[in-house]
Amino acid sequence: MKQPLRVGIAGLGTVGGSVARLLARHAEGLALRAGRRVALTAVCARDRTRDRGVDLGQATWHEDAVALARDPQVDCVVELIGGDEGPARTLVETALAAGKHVVTANKALLAKHGMGLARIAEENGVALAFEASAAGGVPVVKTLREGLAGNAVSQVSGILNGTCNYILSRMEAEGLSFAECLADAQRLGYAEADPTFDVEGFDTAHKLAILTSLAFGVALDPEAIYVEGISKIAPLDLKMASELGYRIKLLGVAERTQTGIEQRVHPTMVPRISSLAQVMGVTNAVTIDADAVGELTLIGPGAGGDATASAVIADICDVAAGVVRPAFGLPAARLAPPERAPMQRHEGGYYIRLSVYDRPGSAAGIATRMAQADISLESIIQHRARTADADPTGRSGAPVPVVLITYATTEAAIREALARIDADGHVAEPPQVIRIERE
Repeated sequence: MKQPLRVGIAGLGTVGGSVARLLARHAEGLALRAGRRVALTAVCARDRTRDRGVDLGQATWHEDAVALARDPQVDCVVELIGGDEGPARTLVETALAAGKHVVTANKALLAKHGMGLARIAEENGVALAFEASAAGGVPVVKTLREGLAGNAVSQVSGILNGTCNYILSRMEAEGLSFAECLADAQRLGYAEADPTFDVEGFDTAHKLAILTSLAFGVALDPEAIYVEGISKIAPLDLKMASELGYRIKLLGVAERTQTGIEQRVHPTMVPRISSLAQVMGVTNAVTIDADAVGELTLIGPGAGGDATASAVIADICDVAAGVVRPAFGLPAARLAPPERAPMQRHEGGYYIRLSVYDRPGSAAGIATRMAQADISLESIIQHRARTADADPTGRSGAPVPVVLITYATTEAAIREALARIDADGHVAEPPQVIRIERE
């Protein structure tokens, strides 16, 4: 059997500890699969005294991550520090330049510096592997890069953040507010103390940038992604979605259109009968539309120590077996420049919730502005307020929720119509706009 693959892990937190345990637990199986043993020879972590549930006595401890990258007893560096700059970036660049393979779960680093890192890896003939970066334990990177090599992909869409999916699932099931569900997610450890990165869509955007490059053979372009989070979703929106036959999910969508590749992250109404609508809680899911296989959906745990470590181990096994592929499926120099499709050109149906003053002329004025923007309405749903102060017609003058469902139109048309409705003084607060993905 060949000499062992010597692995160094930088970062022994939840995922790093799980990687170390899985390497020990499955040592014999990995050796058989890869044709050589995998040995954990070095680690870098702040606390040496913490019990990680595995014997690390044979590994060299490094205080400095860069020292681990330069350790001559390490062939493959596993970066689990996190962050798009600082120690993580320096560690990965140093390891690749030194001719060492790198396995990482760091989507932020890849989204920002992936092209440069891929070039360094290619120049030195080593692997830059990142299965764990896009959907935790769901093997979507290998699926896009290798499993679907004989396909032309037209769209990738997915639930890529377990925190957001947990919050939306709880809001729908229990009628709770966003704030209530977020607090519960933080208590359970599903959300950080500062949840902005997750709930405002940035985590999903980083993952989508990676999947877009793999799916369409283009250079990473995170700046092209339109991003909205879920913090403005109200229980009424989830209730209305259910009545209309939909569920609201935070989706990352990359789609080839006539004007380029559209990349967007936002709350989306998906049909309740669709595969993505069935995904609840902290689970992740990715649906891929391709010419040969049609629609393919992968569902599984998107976070957690063992789930993420499973994807890391899969990459380590490939490295041990001598598999070195271009990081993003094609050599970095052959990745096409991204063709941005502006969000203003997005076409589809829309759910629009307005807080409309309940007075004569409001509904007619709104309908007129929609017609002027060439927007056809599929349905209008109004919950009229009836109070003791209302006049005999049922009108109180107070704002009432009015929901509009449109046929296919453009983002630009919707924004134009809503700006005019606001200027006309028909609404009491900013509108809620949710895009609809129909079957």
